[in-house]
Amino acid sequence: MGSSASLLSVRRRIDRLDAQLLRLVNRRAAFALLIGRIKRRRKWPVFDAPREAFVLRHITRANRGPLSARAVARVFQAVLRECRRRERTSKKRR
Repeated sequence: MGSSASLLSVRRRIDRLDAQLLRLVNRRAAFALLIGRIKRRRKWPVFDAPREAFVLRHITRANRGPLSARAVARVFQAVLRECRRRERTSKKRR
């Protein structure tokens, strides 16, 4: 019984972290939408390769594991891709 209680406790902690991650990812997306509006006003493209390269470089350097730098980069590439997609769909709605 002790190990199942421990497992449940750890899973609950993970669930709380997942909720925090979700809030943070959505906050990041909201900022990306704000940046998208600024870019649209200035007629700049949504995709900014140097900026995304900087973000990925910065985040992988800051990584202390246990995920590998490559794994962290893949996670952030997905976040960046979805933020870009949201910027583009937001543009079409106006």
